[in-house]
Amino acid sequence: LGFKKPVYFERHAVGGEYGAGWQPVGKGRLMTTFFPDDPASKPVIVDARNLDNDDNVAVVYHNPLDNVADLAHHFFSRCLDGGIVPYVVTKKTVFKWQEGFWTIMKDVFDEHYLEDFTKAGLLETTGGELQHLISDAATMQIIRWTGGGFGMAAHNYDGDMLTDEVAQVHRSPGFITSNLIGKRDDGTMIKEFEASHGTVADLWEAHLRGEETSMNPLGMVEAVIGALDHSAALEEQAGGPSADAMKKYTTTLRKAMHNTFRYGQGTRDMSGPEGLTTEQFVDKVADRLSRYLEGGDEVINNVVKPDPRFRRNFDVDEEAVKVMFSEYDTDQSGSISFDEFLVMTHKLGIAPKSIEKANEFKKDDERDSDAAATSGSA
Repeated sequence: LGFKKPVYFERHAVGGEYGAGWQPVGKGRLMTTFFPDDPASKPVIVDARNLDNDDNVAVVYHNPLDNVADLAHHFFSRCLDGGIVPYVVTKKTVFKWQEGFWTIMKDVFDEHYLEDFTKAGLLETTGGELQHLISDAATMQIIRWTGGGFGMAAHNYDGDMLTDEVAQVHRSPGFITSNLIGKRDDGTMIKEFEASHGTVADLWEAHLRGEETSMNPLGMVEAVIGALDHSAALEEQAGGPSADAMKKYTTTLRKAMHNTFRYGQGTRDMSGPEGLTTEQFVDKVADRLSRYLEGGDEVINNVVKPDPRFRRNFDVDEEAVKVMFSEYDTDQSGSISFDEFLVMTHKLGIAPKSIEKANEFKKDDERDSDAAATSGSA
């Protein structure tokens, strides 16, 4: 389930389509003009085109680039600390205006991080340099690179879509958070933590209607943990007394959450129809958290793996499988013995091959070839 190692993602969450201005228009001529702040500078026509359709939508947006270097430092520092291979994602082959994003990221990496990433062995799979991925390729690699251990930085819209895809590999959008970062004029980091957009809206409406829900709150709780940890870091910087206690609480809460899932006591997106309701899951975590904070612990002897039948990509034809099962359950006992299983795997061509027998067959073939050669010479 999900990725075996962490996956990092940085989204340049300013500008782009999300800040676009638009207007429905008809036939005519559309011109986009830039007027510099400097009154001595002349206006610049960015684009001019004739619209020959009766019905059009004109859209204008821009991509600010001043803080891309800050994004690069944040991204590459995280990847280096976490042992993660970094990639920069754009569609610059078609959207030429995205070239600047890649150029800034690459310049920052080459000047400040290339040597450290090389020493850490994190560029062995990328030809020894920072790798660029076209967004189309990134969508495919996210599905293929299930081993994890990679990070991606992208423009606003690509980042939105690709992080949703990362969530689906984990089988639930409740498994990721959305964390906004910036910095004050004095350089102090500003961080905002929230659950991934769209994870609870429909469930909240169901709750308001009085219906039973089963919400996976992991992403939301991780967002709260992130906010508390950042608060603890600021407290620690200021010499406050409560930072250690706050860190202990968040670490313990995360452990209680994870163990509740591992015990098979998860919500229905993970555990299927038998999963817990929202309130039942909260009660389980609360009970476990209280015991942990009081010094208690527990040994998980049987970690429950999620049933693959509840995955969105589970497309097995169960009726066809039943027919296959009956074919190899030769005594119709309702179970397949080892002998029946052995015959089945051999017939299906999936049985592991015996090296000893393969060598015997090879020797027999060689003897037959030698005999044929001798007979031909005679």
